[in-house]
Amino acid sequence: MPNYTFLKPFTFKNGVTLSNRIVMSPMTNSASFFDGSVTDDEIAYYAARNTVGLQITAVANVDARGKGFEGELSVADDRFIPGLTKLATAMKANGAKAILQIFSAGRMTNSTILRGLEPVSASAIPATNPHAQTPHALSDTEIAELIGAFGEATRRAIQAGFDGVEIHGANTYLLQQFFSPHSNRRDDQWGGSLDARMQLALAVIQQVITIKNQYADKQFIIGYRISPEEPETPGIRLDDTLKFVDVLAEQPLDYLHVSTRQFDQLPFRDATDTITPINTQIKTVLNNRLPLIVVGGIQKPADAEQALASGAALAALGRELIYEPQWVTKTINNQSETINYTLDLNRLDELVIPRGFAYILQTVFKGMIDFKD
Repeated sequence: MPNYTFLKPFTFKNGVTLSNRIVMSPMTNSASFFDGSVTDDEIAYYAARNTVGLQITAVANVDARGKGFEGELSVADDRFIPGLTKLATAMKANGAKAILQIFSAGRMTNSTILRGLEPVSASAIPATNPHAQTPHALSDTEIAELIGAFGEATRRAIQAGFDGVEIHGANTYLLQQFFSPHSNRRDDQWGGSLDARMQLALAVIQQVITIKNQYADKQFIIGYRISPEEPETPGIRLDDTLKFVDVLAEQPLDYLHVSTRQFDQLPFRDATDTITPINTQIKTVLNNRLPLIVVGGIQKPADAEQALASGAALAALGRELIYEPQWVTKTINNQSETINYTLDLNRLDELVIPRGFAYILQTVFKGMIDFKD
């Protein structure tokens, strides 16, 4: 076996050991049923990619108003537990740890997807895309219900046999909307100052921890995902994120997952330090208090090794695991030269890619995918 650092085991502070340091990044696949139930196609897709150390599902909404797109996984009701149990079992079959990513879409949805319900957010401010609906600003009562929904989603994940949950506070969704000065114009305990804009995320983390302590043991993994910057004005800037990271590092979390297009990406908006990569700055603030998962542009084994050499604990692969389900196995077996770095549409069955997901890749995500000629 090659002597790559990313092929060596990694142990979290809670005692959980991963067989290797490669993570399957959470990726939208639109493979669930219309109601959020797990499908056989979805189970097979994850099972084909379960030789990574840590596998994170696509987002699962925690309540009816949290759905962001069709074909999205749901953990909003106990009736989903049997299907989620099958999914967790398949993900863990080759030793990978299975993580359920939980979220609410907030304003990044519409009333058609929500079957007539109104989108919600921190404030009644629409997203900047031209077709965005103006959301309903959540009341204190509704915020309390939302926090409870994250807790109930965690209970269901535990009962379904997942090894952990990742709280999705990135990619423009609801928890990020509360942290963002663009979408959060409140002047109460949930908005206004930087500290107030952190409060929903911290309340959700605390609720998830409470449920973990009630239903699981200390080895149940809890991660948090962030997006460090926003293009909007006003919007999230890296300096504010670094202050947030300092607070997150003091929470009883097991890892921090930073969502970027490139793992070595430089800041693009109004940062104090614009010449040091974002993840390097975050790593400095973490100061070994939390392991860091990085993602973006990691395709070849050398890329993963570089990501770890730069200070990350774990390297997440996204598109590359779509193209090559056996990326880890081929690397272990000294077969790196046979790894696929493009998507061959003539091999969808062999690659275990659901047909609906293939359509999404060719349309919605067309500009992000490298197709084989």
